Amino acid sequence: MLTRKQLDLLTFIHKRMQKDGVPPSFDEMKDALNLRSKSGVHRLITALEERGFIRRLPHRARALEILRLPESLATEGEARTGFSPRVIEGDRPARPATALPLEPAEAVELPLMGRIAAGVPIEAISHASSGVAVPGSMLSGNGRHYALEVKGDSMIEAGINDGDIVVIRETSTADNGDIVVALVQGHEATLKRFRRKGGMIALEAANPAYETRVYPDHEVEVQGKLVGLIRTY
Repeated sequence: MLTRKQLDLLTFIHKRMQKDGVPPSFDEMKDALNLRSKSGVHRLITALEERGFIRRLPHRARALEILRLPESLATEGEARTGFSPRVIEGDRPARPATALPLEPAEAVELPLMGRIAAGVPIEAISHASSGVAVPGSMLSGNGRHYALEVKGDSMIEAGINDGDIVVIRETSTADNGDIVVALVQGHEATLKRFRRKGGMIALEAANPAYETRVYPDHEVEVQGKLVGLIRTY
């Protein structure tokens, strides 16, 4: 039995992971639930973990895995999206004995376009340096997809670490809160969370060590949206 706040937090985490492929930051959880401090988020996460709904992955900043959902939320999610718990990072948990066998995922070769900055913007990526195979199920919607190697640690609270490979769906539009590849001033590329504020674009880091950078909207070109992440150990 979950309290209303616990259910609200689990629902928010579930929807964000379905949308972005990565869990929300503690600040985003706090704001979404109208809590006064992040200590309240910690207490709710601990309660959800104790009840077996989520798991915190060790040695990873803000890394969460949804293990199960309440029946009402699971039924709703399956009807809309065919939800099954997604391992964002860390070792894959053992599949429950009652789970149905999974169909083998067809691999798709994507161009690896080079490195993208999760930190201070670096020179724009324009040419594929090699290829990388990803599960076809990771690709989202229609359109071209490509992969980039992450350089830097500014998105660690979104579960994106230095050296990770991110899978990007090419698009020129984004909604507030999306994690995007943004071309800044025509020559620098960066991976950040997108926020539009009037005629300005804010590119938000997910690491308190980095400040949010704000540009006139004509200086920022969205080149893709995050749909998946690959990590090797």
